[in-house]
Amino acid sequence: MSGSSESSEAPKKGPKRGESSQGRATDPADQPTPDRLLHTGAERPLDPEDLVRLSGREPTPERVEKARKLLEEEGPAAAERYLP
Repeated sequence: MSGSSESSEAPKKGPKRGESSQGRATDPADQPTPDRLLHTGAERPLDPEDLVRLSGREPTPERVEKARKLLEEEGPAAAERYLP
């Protein structure tokens, strides 16, 4: 062996991209939604755009109109098809 002292340990890596040194995500999109932004619909009526977003789609004029008609027919129960 040579005279240099080599460590048998692998070099320690820093945090992954988007993580703090404690391993937690730092990207706001990876953080849970704050409670103040969550609502169940009980405190305000469900609007057509909410129903489109609940379905996992981006609101477009056509989708919002379809959701508006569905809410007129079924009322708030229209959201039940998208909830567990």
